Amino acid sequence: MVVSTAPAAASAPTSKNANTNASDIATKIALAMRAMGVMGTPRNYEIYYEVFAGSNQELNAELGALGSRPRQEDLDRLSIKYFIQTSNQLFVDNVRDQIANKVEEVMILFERERIQLERYGSILSQSSDGLKKREIVTQEILQRISGIMASATDSKIEQGKQLVTHMIDKSAELEEVKSKLEEYKKLADTDPMTQLCNRRAFDRSIAHLYDDPKKVMYGALVLADIDRFKQINDRYGHPVGDKIIQHVASIIRTTASADMVVARTGGEQFAVIIHGMKEAAVTELAETIRKAVERLVPINGHVGSQGGAVTVSIGACMAALADSADDLYTKADRALYMSKANGRNQSTQFSALPDLKSSKNWLLYKGE
Repeated sequence: MVVSTAPAAASAPTSKNANTNASDIATKIALAMRAMGVMGTPRNYEIYYEVFAGSNQELNAELGALGSRPRQEDLDRLSIKYFIQTSNQLFVDNVRDQIANKVEEVMILFERERIQLERYGSILSQSSDGLKKREIVTQEILQRISGIMASATDSKIEQGKQLVTHMIDKSAELEEVKSKLEEYKKLADTDPMTQLCNRRAFDRSIAHLYDDPKKVMYGALVLADIDRFKQINDRYGHPVGDKIIQHVASIIRTTASADMVVARTGGEQFAVIIHGMKEAAVTELAETIRKAVERLVPINGHVGSQGGAVTVSIGACMAALADSADDLYTKADRALYMSKANGRNQSTQFSALPDLKSSKNWLLYKGE
């Protein structure tokens, strides 16, 4: 399903027109969902709104691939993928209910087994009492009692086998729920556009840097920011900007080693948390990233096209020069500002900075 969108108005709509347009879109979405048999939940509405608004072509394509009668579980998957920040509670509630149901089913199985054991025990007890009360035990009586006990035992063995089979099935189902939880944790810590760690995962990782003095001694933070990214978006459009973000993310992830935490901390900024490196090696890594981006990420998809190559400015700070995770981030950001202020497309170590107290506000570059 590909939804066509209305062309943008030549001028900003009045408040009355805006309300009318919003009402029209809401009506179209509701009718489309009803025609496809989609439940009118807020989460489903959010998916269809994004498609009707035409703001996410990838979501549009994936929704279209589901056909004219999409299943709710497939819609939930899209919701988790594209709206992870607002879908966390939905996912958690769903998994929590699944776990509660599986545990309840296991408890029912155990209760049935308890009742069956009690019945089996009662049969054995009655058989024993019957033998004790009889003064004369004939072969016929023994055969009858042994037949009852044998039948009860066979039944109990079969019930035991069924219990084992049911428990294996429930164990497999619980393992599937566990896998869903692991998937959720990964999604919750992953930036959907770049597949790098998101800001949440980054904040947690950098805080742990100061748990161990040994980590602090050779730990570091590298921040990279795409130069003049707002101008790129304004000139070439957001789809091109998104592709550039993905290319830069891929280069940083490939350049960094597996033990480094690589994150997209917001917009066009990236971070690398480093362990076990001296300052010279950190500087070399920053320069490797900078040169690779300049060489491999052209604007508008073609090397040598108008606009030239994409570049990044980089700031780095050794953990030993900061008192905390927040202080480390602040100092790496100051080094990044200096790279911007000195002409961009360069890397700067915080240790090389002059006294910044009298310099202009180092946060101004964020307004580019």
